[in-house]
Amino acid sequence: MGEMSSFQLGVIGALFLSVASSVSIVICNKALMSNLGFPFATTLTSWHLMVTFCTLHAAQRFNLFESKPIDMKTVMLFGVLNGVSIGLLNLSLGFNSIGFYQMTKLAIIPFTVLLETIFLKKQFSQNIKLSLLLLLVGVGIASITDLQLNFVGTILSLLAIITTCVGQILTNTIQKRLNVSSTQLLYQSAPFQAAILFVSGPLVDQLLTKQNVFAYNYSPIVLAFIILSCIISVSVNFSTFLVIGKTSPVTYQVLGHLKTCLVLTFGYTLLHDPFTDRNIVGILIAIFGMGLYSYFCTQENKKKQADPLGSQMKEKDAAPFLGPQKEGHEVQNLNKDSVV
Repeated sequence: MGEMSSFQLGVIGALFLSVASSVSIVICNKALMSNLGFPFATTLTSWHLMVTFCTLHAAQRFNLFESKPIDMKTVMLFGVLNGVSIGLLNLSLGFNSIGFYQMTKLAIIPFTVLLETIFLKKQFSQNIKLSLLLLLVGVGIASITDLQLNFVGTILSLLAIITTCVGQILTNTIQKRLNVSSTQLLYQSAPFQAAILFVSGPLVDQLLTKQNVFAYNYSPIVLAFIILSCIISVSVNFSTFLVIGKTSPVTYQVLGHLKTCLVLTFGYTLLHDPFTDRNIVGILIAIFGMGLYSYFCTQENKKKQADPLGSQMKEKDAAPFLGPQKEGHEVQNLNKDSVV
């Protein structure tokens, strides 16, 4: 019971850290991009990841956590996939209307459910599906204002959905299969994510904004907000891996839509953004869906605790997602862990 209580406290702490840091960075980046005119989102993300890696490297040098070697192929593919997904999401936003981009983000949950059902043999109850549907309807009502389709934007959105879902599923799977912590996985993969965005970021941003990040006039206040954004991003990146590792990719996406509702609310109260009855109704429906999802997840977890052997058998049945598993004595003889 003590271990379970400690685990639940850890999950609550991870969820709170994720919400607080994400809402903070959205407000910071909105001020940086909308008010100060710094439009280079993809390049900024590469700086976020570089700062995150440097922070974790310093923490590792001070023995705040132990670095665990992971197979280079696994880490490289995982890091590149996550970097590509970030670039594709930014391109999707650039080539689509805001409404269609919000639809893209909403589609991540059902697509994740579909992938986990097919490849991980994970079962989602009708109650869970109903609560997710209510959540998506609520967020859609609150955030989607226009839907304008175009061929290139649609292809980019589909690719963004696929890479984001697979990346988040792998974030959870790698941590559990290889018995690595969120900090260890982030430390190993952040350099590859940063590298691909550092190279592609300026090109993507120039394509979207018609401006050169290296020719931008960096005023002291812009630099201050960039530094603040990078500092907050360490917490955002850490909490993202932590939440997905402790819960699931679907729960992380549900949490993401809670952040959307909070950002809309804070935008109205702090930044005086327009707020309509439609926003209020949508947020209330979304919060109700989140409440149901939380309740049903809690009930199902209690059932799993009452029948631990059954849940362990289901996890074993789902093992072949990333390829054939090694036998126990073979795994012990490996110097580095791999899931690819």
